[in-house]
Amino acid sequence: MIAALAIAQNELGWISKDVMEDVARYLEMPAIAVYEVASFYTMYNVEPAGRCKITICTNLPCALSGANRAAQHLQQRLGIGFNETTPDGAFTLKEGECLGACGDAPVCGEQHAHGRFS
Repeated sequence: MIAALAIAQNELGWISKDVMEDVARYLEMPAIAVYEVASFYTMYNVEPAGRCKITICTNLPCALSGANRAAQHLQQRLGIGFNETTPDGAFTLKEGECLGACGDAPVCGEQHAHGRFS
């Protein structure tokens, strides 16, 4: 399922409910199971996003290491809040759950519209 969702997002830029239902039908599983996975992981866009999605972890290790200050800086610099996209469609800012690099906190990830994550 994860691979199928990644392929769909690479092709379309985001994963609509119709696409989730198509993936579920193809994999012969309930649509809710696909929706649960797509909406849980921040690497998936379940609504249109900017060409570059910036996700900043604000969980405790990152928060204690300055993630909230970094998030405020990004919001001010981009002129948007979390879950918003700049008017030119260039950037979407997301608040993420743990990105799995607590030792390097605060952690921020960037994902381009067609899947590449760094």
